Amino acid sequence: MSTSRIVTFRIDPEKVAELDMLAKAMDRDRSYLLNEAVESYLGEQRRFAAMVEEGLEDIRNGRTFSQEEVERMADELSLAAQSKTRKLA
Repeated sequence: MSTSRIVTFRIDPEKVAELDMLAKAMDRDRSYLLNEAVESYLGEQRRFAAMVEEGLEDIRNGRTFSQEEVERMADELSLAAQSKTRKLA
């Protein structure tokens, strides 16, 4: 079992007050919410880093699109969206 560590950082008083109100509404303490926020942030950063690595791997393996191909795909998507919008109107 891992042990907890105390971490100190500065935060605006307004954010602390908002955090405390949310904690009270959720019947949780501030530490619980901060731990949830940190876990969420770390998860997002891990996902982002994995996506960047996947993109770099695609580049290394030549799986890329030219500027012209990207513009053509964007135009096709735009036309499809416009067509869908007209059908809904």
